This record gives sequence, structure tokens and C-alpha cells, in this order.
Amino acid sequence: MKDKLLTKNFLLLILGQASSLFGNFILKLALSMYVLETTGSAAVFAGILSLATIPTILLSPLGGILADRANRRNIMVALDTLTGFSVLGAAVFLPGSNDLIIISVLLVALSVLGAFETPTVQACIPSMLTGDHITRGNAVVNQVASISYLAAPMLGGICYSAFGLKPVMYASILCFFMTALFECFIKLSSRTIPNDKGILSGIKQDFLSSMQYIFKEQTDILNILLLIALSRFFVMGILMVGLPYMIRTVLGLGAKYYGAAESSLAIATILGSIFAGFLTGKLKICKLSFVLSALGLCLLPAGISFLLPVSMFIKYLIMIISFCGMQFAITIFSIFTVSLIQQKTPDDLIGKIMAYTSTATLCIQPIGQVVYGFLFDRFYSSVYLVLIPTAVIIVAIGLLSVSFFKNFWEKTLVTGQANS
Repeated sequence: MKDKLLTKNFLLLILGQASSLFGNFILKLALSMYVLETTGSAAVFAGILSLATIPTILLSPLGGILADRANRRNIMVALDTLTGFSVLGAAVFLPGSNDLIIISVLLVALSVLGAFETPTVQACIPSMLTGDHITRGNAVVNQVASISYLAAPMLGGICYSAFGLKPVMYASILCFFMTALFECFIKLSSRTIPNDKGILSGIKQDFLSSMQYIFKEQTDILNILLLIALSRFFVMGILMVGLPYMIRTVLGLGAKYYGAAESSLAIATILGSIFAGFLTGKLKICKLSFVLSALGLCLLPAGISFLLPVSMFIKYLIMIISFCGMQFAITIFSIFTVSLIQQKTPDDLIGKIMAYTSTATLCIQPIGQVVYGFLFDRFYSSVYLVLIPTAVIIVAIGLLSVSFFKNFWEKTLVTGQANS
């Protein structure tokens, strides 16, 4: 069953992910619009959403341990069912006098459940697929997420404007229950691992074994994690903070221009995912350093444009093309590096290692946003002093990683020959 991409298990996983992600996106859109209308402050929802990510960061390692110790299909079914009931419980009490409290509790609950679901889903892919199909599978999952992100705001916004908050919440509930239904038909081997030493001892043992694996046995995985985190630090800081700031504040353009930019980035992500699928089996590991360098090169024109005597609209166009290039490159880089980690990690550790990947990304993103928020405020009249040095640093990181990826590629070839 693993010798092809579109297996029954993988198709069911994809259908479930499409339904779940769409439900999540329309739910958070509706909640943000409701909070904005109720309080008049977008910052309130942003603050609630930021605080709600803390459980995901703290609990993801436990989610990885659970994914390696229990049946992953059963975990996904249980989590999506609980998600549906959590939203249903919140919908019963909304609207009311304690709306912000209910929404905050709901978002925290979704964050807790997400901490267990994300590593489980990522651990399922190498259980269903092998070899190059793992990379193609990750590309497909990425495409589904990007398409959901592109379609959900439009459809969710229309539904919210026409029907209000509760119908959108009920639609998201239906999505989560449909996801659980799809997952019920996935067939995976049982993952229950007996533990005679107690829960805490088992957690400690699993944590120590996974730490030993990435810090002593497979330091290449640790280096890949660091490269993923570094790339996310720069990209999330530039895209999530710099993009809206430069469009609205520096260039003085309207919200429709920012909306167009967001849509362009979503399309770039989809195209990057599709291209990553085509590159599977063709792009050698040793070339990933050049993909990382390309990310920095794509940013360079955006910085240079703010030095040129051109109109605001031309600067906007150059910036969007540059940022879409960055998004295209980081999508390919992320898909291939995550696939490498999945291929290198034993099945009994994959959940924990993928949890560390998610945790590293979640931890580094807010740091990047804070740092770049300060930098863009500091260099408001000369944003090229932020963009150009960032581009140079990313290119330098890519070039410095050439020897690492080359050695990684050579070791992979040696291992492949030894296995054959």
C-alpha cells in the first residue's frame, strides 16, 4: 500500500485535513470579526489568539509522545470529535454577557487539542507513504492547507455577513465531525506501547530517548531543525509584520492592497507546494542550501526598490513579487526539510521529533515578529536598512549550509548503498 501516493489511507487523511482546516479558518475568521464588532479593537482578538498559542507550544512534546505510544487513527478521531463538541459548547452560550471569556476559553481549548493533533497528523504521513512519496505527500498536505486558507476567508466572510456568528460556528462544527468520520476509515497498525513504570516515568523515558536521538545519534536532524527555525524567524518577521506595515504605513496604500498581497502569498504557497511535488526525486539534498539562499535573493529587490526614485505603486509591485518569491522558496525548503526529518526518524520516535519541529517553529515566530516590529518602527523612513541586511544574512546562511547539506547527501548515499 505504500508504493503509491494516493492510497486509501492518504486520501482519507487529505479529505479530513481539508475539512478540518477549512473549519478552523472560517471559525477564527468569524470569531475575529465578532470580537472586532463587539469591542472595536482588533488588538483584543490578536492578544487572545497569541496567548492561546502558549498551550500548543508547551504541550506539543506531550502530543508527540502520545502519537508514538497510541493508535494514531484513534487519536485523530478523538481530537476532532472533541474539537467539534468544544465549538458546539461555545456556540450554545454565544452571544452573551461573557463573550470574551467564552471565546478565550474556546481558543485555549482548540490550542490544547491542536498540540496533540499536529504531531499525530505529521507522524501519520511516513506511516502511510515511503521514499519520495513522503515529500509528495507533504506537498499535497501543504497545498490543501493553502487552498483552505485562500478560500475560507472569502466564504467565511460572506457567511458571517449574511447569517452571523452562530451559523458559521455550526458550519465549522460540521467540518470537524466530518473530519472525524473520514478518519474512522483510516487503517493504521496499533501503536499501543505497554508502560509498567507509570505515566510520568514513561513520559520522562520518551523525552530522554528523543533528546538523545537528535543531540547524539542524529545531530543532522538538530541542524535541520535549526535551519527551519532560522528561516521562519526571518520570513515570519518580514511577511507577518513587515508586509502590512510597509503597505499601510510606509506606502500609505489601502486595505484592498494588503488583501491582494495576502491572496498573492497564498497562491505562491500553492505554487511552491505543486513545484515541490514536481521536484521530488529531482532536487538533490545538497541543493537545498541554494533554495535557502534563493529566499534571501528574492527579498533583495524589495529592499532596493525603496532606494529607487519610483512611484509607490511600482514599489508595491516589486515588493509583492519579491515576497511571493520568498514564500515560494520557503514552501519548497520547508516541505523538503520536514520530509527529510520524517524519512530519517524511526517510526517509534517520529511523533516526538515532529512535535519538536512544530514547537521550534511556534517559538521562533513570535520572536521574529517582535524583533522585526522594533526594526520597522526604528527604520520607518528607511526600511531598506531592514530588508537588504536581512536578505544578505539569509543568503549567507544558505551559503554556509552548503557543506552541511553536501555531507548529509553523501551520508544518505552511503546509507542507501549499505542497505541495498
